Amino acid sequence: MDAEPSTFLLTGDHATPRSGAIGHSRGVIWSLAWPVIITMLSESLVGLVDMLFVARLGAPSVAAVGTGAQILGGVAVTMTAVGTGTLALVARAIGAARLGEAERVLGQSIIVAAALAGLVVVPVILFASPLVAAFGVEPQVVELGAGFVRLVMLSIPASAVIFVVASGLRGAGDTRTPLVVGLTVNALNVLGNWVFIFGKLGMPALGVRGSGLATALAFTAGMVLALFLLASGRLRLQLGWRDLALHRETIRRVLQIGYPAAAEQLLMQFGFFLYLLFAARYGTDAVAAYFIGVRILALSFLPGFGFAAAAAALVGQNLGAGLPQRAQTAGWHAAFMSVALMSTTGIVIAVFAEEIAHLFVDTPAVVAGTVSFIYMLAISQPLMAMDFTIGGALRGAGDTRFPLLTVLIAFYGCRLGMSFLVVSVLNLSLAWLWTALIGDYVARAALKAWRFRRGDWQTISV
Repeated sequence: MDAEPSTFLLTGDHATPRSGAIGHSRGVIWSLAWPVIITMLSESLVGLVDMLFVARLGAPSVAAVGTGAQILGGVAVTMTAVGTGTLALVARAIGAARLGEAERVLGQSIIVAAALAGLVVVPVILFASPLVAAFGVEPQVVELGAGFVRLVMLSIPASAVIFVVASGLRGAGDTRTPLVVGLTVNALNVLGNWVFIFGKLGMPALGVRGSGLATALAFTAGMVLALFLLASGRLRLQLGWRDLALHRETIRRVLQIGYPAAAEQLLMQFGFFLYLLFAARYGTDAVAAYFIGVRILALSFLPGFGFAAAAAALVGQNLGAGLPQRAQTAGWHAAFMSVALMSTTGIVIAVFAEEIAHLFVDTPAVVAGTVSFIYMLAISQPLMAMDFTIGGALRGAGDTRFPLLTVLIAFYGCRLGMSFLVVSVLNLSLAWLWTALIGDYVARAALKAWRFRRGDWQTISV
């Protein structure tokens, strides 16, 4: 049953009356952001540990896992579609004090996410080898990568459910429960990597395939934990059988908001594929440097994820409560906090670029390519912060079409356009290929900041 208008709204660790303004102070923003940052940090550390383990098997193994991760990212578009719609609708319902509606949205989203994930897993498993080969990598990488992909795909249905549950809880202002689930999954993943890659505790050494198996088992355990917590009645949102009864209108609303975000991510993943093809023109060492750089990139923009989640929740809740100006203020506060923190991150990774690269590999060519990639990341950090956080604010408002447009302009026009010039026209070095990152993020940050300032998102109906 929906809450009465006098019910207190929960945002982060703060409760405010339904008739009053939902908090948007820096303290509230930080209370929402830091659990997401820690969640994503632990996830990225797992990726780093995984890459460090795999790097001991040689450059072909690094390229194989990296290529498999690109395919995994493409499949994860199903999670983005449902998760984005879930967060926006749950936040609006919470802001309007309609708790029952928020729980129904979450239940329907879980069903859709699991169904969509199941549909995409089968063809990827069947066509794993040609998918890996499409990246233009060497035959040895194709063989290793296909084995990894077949196993890691088994994690997709479970990870889809976890992602949607986390999105719903974050929309309701609960970012700590997803942290607990995420830490559990990541701890099991690291343990599984150690056991299955190297053959510990009496298990056979599976090499690259062991990494995929560990991921599948860890996410399955995490899904069980997430659903148990929702059913226990201890969380801000609860999940009952009534919420799992098919409700077509709710599913339509979720997908209507989410499909542009899915299209955006699909275009991004295809763009990453094209960018990788440009890198592959420089050889396997360049491909390995790129994938190591991507792991470092995943660490560097963690604050952006956290503040994007905070901005999305606060913007959505304040719009639901009929407070659009407060929603805009919350979005800008989150963005400025993100810029400050990520700029500091950029300085740190630039100073220690050589040391970071040597953590992964000692091959001189790979180290050199990784270091130049890190420098471009460092320069791009404040731009990434604005892109991530304001993008999160727009999605929290249900404005998912404009971020899709920015991908076409910034990624395809700026990054890939410059990459074509570097590789196919001017024949410049690998370091010049990495500079395309800067043009991409300049365009993204500028476009999204302009959109948010205009305020058109305040009148979008979800």
